[in-house]
Amino acid sequence: SGALSMWGDRMWHFAISVFLIELYGRNLLLTAVFGLVVAGSVLLLGALIGDWVDRNPRNKVAHASLFIQNISVTICSIVLMLVFSYKQRIEQIWDGWLTVVCYTVVIVLADVANLASTALTIAIQRDWIVVITGYNRGHLAGMNATMRRIDQVTTILAPLAVGQVMTLASNVVGCGFILGWNLVSLIVEFFFLSRVYRIVPALSVKPPVVDVDQVFLQRTKRGRSKGEDNVAQPLALTEGNCNSSVDPSESTNLPLCFWRFRCLVSTCKDGWRAYYRQPVFLAGMGLAFLYTTVLGFDCITTGYAYTQGISGSLLSLLMGVSAIAGLMGTVMFTRLRKTYGLVNTGIISSCLHLGCLLLCVFSVFAPGSPMDLSFQREKHTYPLMGGSNQPLLPDRSSIHWTNNTVLCDNVHSGTAPESYISIILLFLGVITARIGLWSFDLTVTQLLQENICESERGVVNGVQSSMNYLMDLLHFIMVISAPQPQHFGILVIISVLFITTGHTMYFLYAHKAKKKRRLDT
Repeated sequence: SGALSMWGDRMWHFAISVFLIELYGRNLLLTAVFGLVVAGSVLLLGALIGDWVDRNPRNKVAHASLFIQNISVTICSIVLMLVFSYKQRIEQIWDGWLTVVCYTVVIVLADVANLASTALTIAIQRDWIVVITGYNRGHLAGMNATMRRIDQVTTILAPLAVGQVMTLASNVVGCGFILGWNLVSLIVEFFFLSRVYRIVPALSVKPPVVDVDQVFLQRTKRGRSKGEDNVAQPLALTEGNCNSSVDPSESTNLPLCFWRFRCLVSTCKDGWRAYYRQPVFLAGMGLAFLYTTVLGFDCITTGYAYTQGISGSLLSLLMGVSAIAGLMGTVMFTRLRKTYGLVNTGIISSCLHLGCLLLCVFSVFAPGSPMDLSFQREKHTYPLMGGSNQPLLPDRSSIHWTNNTVLCDNVHSGTAPESYISIILLFLGVITARIGLWSFDLTVTQLLQENICESERGVVNGVQSSMNYLMDLLHFIMVISAPQPQHFGILVIISVLFITTGHTMYFLYAHKAKKKRRLDT
């Protein structure tokens, strides 16, 4: 079920960015808007999503998230097929405003699908797995590593699969392929999750849920039946739909809709407070800081490599090597955890990650680097050899896209770089760092699973997702602020500083954890 879900996610995330570029005249505006909407919605609603996961039965959460995600993608695919097929006619209706409506519908549906995917990830990978493994740390580590290996493989293969369909056929056929996949995947995943739920009886055990309307009526009745002195005492809602600390003396005078809104706002506040109170708060923050980087193997780095004369075929090969390095990280994690323990595994992984990223810092000052602190535009922009200036998909935009950001939108003629030492050091650092990165990621993931109580597991992981998206937004802002190739070195240095800060937070957590363990013994 996890493999099918991840495969569908990776296909959709790749395809929607291409579709949005094609819809808006091969311009990145729609893609940028979509990225900001997705990041902003998870940032604002992450705690509420996690709270919803905590408050409802596990099977209902998983099935509802799965249904909303796949149906949203299916409807969005249908809308995209209609827009691609009748784009000229649509642009003539309502003076072109129907086109804007279609764009809005596509972005909203894609955002809903992403929110549902976030809820499903929190439910399955942060909660179900812990229960299925019987809270056995060894089994939990193995399950986490297996899920991450599946994720690494699908990250490479799924975009290639849908990309080939879009290349050999058309965007309409690509939308149809995704539509069919999601409908079939919905049925299969629904069956698999239901079977797992029946096989593991512990998954059905969860605290009882009180409906928010009942809580509101209970508060109103208690406020009226008791005197003013008793009314002023807040009533905890730990067993209800709302974890808020709203004073019932204030809420009884408000309509139910306003009380609901205040309850949601208070739930968000309580979620962030719960996150801050966790003993693994520093470890989670350290992981979030790792998202503010241009040194991930995405199209930002790919676009930079294109400007430095690296061919598309070589880049595809490097992506495969990067996936292998990520798989090595999952293997290393299981062995280090068994030998040195979970906390020490994070320390070793952090040191390995930072050590490899030093190669990226060296690449900024190595021969062949286009680094230019004068911010003069397009001083070191090189031609792309052997037709490598062509986009990844034929007949697509000459803009290299990433999660909503452009590294450089025009490549001008010039001379080949004097040396490839800089770009070699950069990719050597990025690829080898994946080993420590994924091992560290698995370490923090398991620390969150082991140290968060079951009643707060969803909301805390929801806030963690919000923090990850917040730091990812900073990475977008960085690239938008300095998009030229000669500024990429500055982005590399800033990225390493953020990553160092994140690992420093983890070191502080590890120090406190070891100190507490010594005191307890």
